[in-house]
Amino acid sequence: MQTEPEIIKPNTQLRPARQLSMRVLAVLAATLAVGLMAIGITLYLSWQLEGGGAAINAAGSLRMRTYKMGLTLEHYAANHDPVLATRLKDEQKEFQQTLDLLREGDPARPLYLPNDPQVKQQFAQIEENYQRWTAQWLDPVMRGQRLADWQVFRGDLDQFVDQVNLLVLSIEQLNTKRTLWLRLSQMFLIALAIAGAITQIYLMFLLIFRPLGRLREGIARMTVQDFTVRLPIETRDEFGEVQQGFNQMADHLAEAYSSLEQRVLEKTAELNAQNRELSLLYDVVAFVNGPQTAHALCHGVLERLVAWFGADAGSVRVIDPLEDSAWLMTSVGLPESLREADICRHPQDCHCGPTQQGQTVIKQMRYSPVMPQLPCAEAGFAQVSAFPIGAGESYLGLITLHFVGQRQIAERETQLLTTLGQHLGIALENLRLAARARELAVSEERNLMAQGLHDSIAQGLSFLNLQVQMLDDSLKRNALDEAKDVVPMLRAGVTESYDDVRELLLNFRTRLQEGDLPGSMRTVIDKFRKQTGITTSLTLSGQGRPLLADAQLQLLFILQEALSNVRKHAQATQVEVVLHNDAPLRLLIKDNGRGFDALQMASRAERHVGLNIMRERAERLGAQLEFINEKGVTVALTMARTAHETANEMAQGEGSHAQRDPRTAG
Repeated sequence: MQTEPEIIKPNTQLRPARQLSMRVLAVLAATLAVGLMAIGITLYLSWQLEGGGAAINAAGSLRMRTYKMGLTLEHYAANHDPVLATRLKDEQKEFQQTLDLLREGDPARPLYLPNDPQVKQQFAQIEENYQRWTAQWLDPVMRGQRLADWQVFRGDLDQFVDQVNLLVLSIEQLNTKRTLWLRLSQMFLIALAIAGAITQIYLMFLLIFRPLGRLREGIARMTVQDFTVRLPIETRDEFGEVQQGFNQMADHLAEAYSSLEQRVLEKTAELNAQNRELSLLYDVVAFVNGPQTAHALCHGVLERLVAWFGADAGSVRVIDPLEDSAWLMTSVGLPESLREADICRHPQDCHCGPTQQGQTVIKQMRYSPVMPQLPCAEAGFAQVSAFPIGAGESYLGLITLHFVGQRQIAERETQLLTTLGQHLGIALENLRLAARARELAVSEERNLMAQGLHDSIAQGLSFLNLQVQMLDDSLKRNALDEAKDVVPMLRAGVTESYDDVRELLLNFRTRLQEGDLPGSMRTVIDKFRKQTGITTSLTLSGQGRPLLADAQLQLLFILQEALSNVRKHAQATQVEVVLHNDAPLRLLIKDNGRGFDALQMASRAERHVGLNIMRERAERLGAQLEFINEKGVTVALTMARTAHETANEMAQGEGSHAQRDPRTAG
């Protein structure tokens, strides 16, 4: 047989440095870090440019504010107008606020002076000159003095504005450099994006697309049965494992394909053997399920086993557990010495060697010139195989197959023989149960006959016996008048006993005609009417489902017994029978007779065999039986819905065959 290929499990413990996912993740993380850094630099430069531009605007406004404040100062120095004084203070305040804004900056706008030494020095000089200019020109005028020299004042004012221009020019130069750096950063980002895309494409091709393409090519070659294809293992990552697994799969497929024809032949032979076993199993099962005697059953199974296994002889022995003995049921090709051997009459030794009861045994016979030989070896058999016959937990017997040569019995064949032994055991057990069922049926029938010989016949015979004694006594005394009085009584007793016997025989012969309970009831009532002359009616109602044939017969027997009691005891002139076939089912037998004495009935309950029989039949139906003593006697039988439906479900469970059986029709 072909051995199963070894399954190579992939290595799931790759180090992170060898994992393809980690390598791709590292490249992407590095590209992202460089890109974020370049973007951060660009944002920083943009922020610097925006702050520098706002500083240029603020510093440029100092020139306008300087001239404006100088002009207001000249007008105020000329006429000292209070309005101009207020304006001058406001302009001075706005100028100072602009200086403070440039010095401290405003991140919200943003606005700040570049962090450059030259710019810081120029701004400090502007603040210093502004303080000097304020102290030299503005403060004296505000105290009421006039300008000493207008030309000097204007020259000093122009010089201050020139210093502001130098500050603005320095900031603009720095912004120009930052703009250049911003453009360089943007160009770097473009280059980085291009290089990153090219790098990722190359890595994807190198790490994924190329191995995937080779794998696809290898699979394509393998689909055309080119099992020589192998993939080069270039990496030690996940694709390396896949390539290694592909090569191992190719090795296994090449090996499997090379031995495929042999394996197909082996599997075909195995399937043929299984089909033969199934054929034997179906044949034996079909045989044992047919009507057979125990001997024919065992012989037929044994013949099939001997032929199928090629045995030289075989036997079937049944076990008698009471006497602890094994009796030969049948044999095929078994020598007389083995059929009558004493050792074979012991259940544990009848396969020529002791073993545990109910176990399968395959025993080899070895020749020894010194040791005494077993009967099987003396008969020329080299191997004996014994298999139990069982039904459930019961050990019923065993089947033995005798071989002249060695016969290897596989485990599958052993299971087959064990299964066949169980089927044979079940068939034998079914035969035994069927025999027991027939015995029980005969016993029940005899019991019904014994119940049928109830007190009416016994009392009639007792009455006749007493009358015969009286007649004998009268004849001995020659009392002819008394003898004449006894003779009519004897005739009446014999007639009544004869009627009882005829009625009893009629009950024994009663059967349902085509399952027609109403028709059978009409037949019984018609016979009762002809025998007694009593007016009798039958009323049917309800559309309930039919009962089982046995349940219908029980109802019919109860009706017959009730009518018999009317004939014997009621002295009635009219009887009414009502059957209401519904849920619950009710059967009523009413007469207009003299009724009965309840106390007397209770005291004689045990001797009223007929009434007891009626009660027993009602119990079999799961029904209630009542005797109503009003204006005659009413026998009322009530069958509950559950009992009625249970009977119908059992009838329907018989299937289509039961539907065609006239005994199950309603």
